[in-house]
Amino acid sequence: MNHAVSITPRRIILVAFLALVAVATYGFAAANTVPASNAGSGAAGISGYAVTNIHYTLNGTNPTNIDSLSFTLTPGLATGGATRISLNGGGIWLAAGSCTSSGPGATSTITCNAVGTAVTALSNLNVVAAQ
Repeated sequence: MNHAVSITPRRIILVAFLALVAVATYGFAAANTVPASNAGSGAAGISGYAVTNIHYTLNGTNPTNIDSLSFTLTPGLATGGATRISLNGGGIWLAAGSCTSSGPGATSTITCNAVGTAVTALSNLNVVAAQ
């Protein structure tokens, strides 16, 4: 029994299409690149800061108000760290950016602008600092 495969235009188109798909798939696969990356896991304790040397600066014209306050943080605040304070126990916080740091080191001196804050409004100093 002789089973000859006939070559028809339809089969030629099908073979050409499959060859084209195979070449395109190989081209896309060959173009993929994956950059180097890192992954990992770790743990470390979170410790607090010691706040010392608190100093309030009274307003020169109206001493019933303060203009600023400063204090020392130990350990020092890292570069890019942030400090926020509240002078009434956390009810109202001074605006972000109102405190500046002397920079990183063993300790940092933090100075906060509190112009116009009445001395009688001071009830409890809350300090929040983070790296």
